[in-house]
Amino acid sequence: MKKIAIIGSGGSGKSTFSRALGKRLGIGVDHLDALLWKAGWEPTSRTEQLEIQQQLTQKESWIIDGNYNGTLELRLRAADTIVFLDMPRILCLYRVLKRRWHYRRKPRPDMAAGCGEKITFEFLKWVWHYPNTKRPHVLEMLEGLAGEKTIVVLDSPRKAETFLENLSTEQQKHR
Repeated sequence: MKKIAIIGSGGSGKSTFSRALGKRLGIGVDHLDALLWKAGWEPTSRTEQLEIQQQLTQKESWIIDGNYNGTLELRLRAADTIVFLDMPRILCLYRVLKRRWHYRRKPRPDMAAGCGEKITFEFLKWVWHYPNTKRPHVLEMLEGLAGEKTIVVLDSPRKAETFLENLSTEQQKHR
């Protein structure tokens, strides 16, 4: 596990999981939300998004978290391991609301400067509909990559914790 793509719905825990995974593996983490937005929630162009991600995926080791479906295939093809945080929609919505409250007066560490935490009806709708609109395509892509990549699907916070704990145990055995 040296090149890891972390994907999942908004509120699935991608950034938190990525930071914990990076710490355990000693691999740097890149949060796409921090790289692909400019101040005031201005998105980078698709060309910039591709350039940034091509540079990131050229590194010897990396953890990249984020969806960005328009460039998802680039990251999945470059990864040796893909972690899909397939959390229940109610949990994702709860986490989105909790995150908004937590970061109401301070910047989020995984977000671009000048992009304060906000919730829009469109974003809540996207999170709610993710299992029906985005998840099937993600699962189809993962199925197509299953023979050549390590695919990890974690569908509960407990399974995510156990995965990280088991990594720590395995690393200690090999030291």
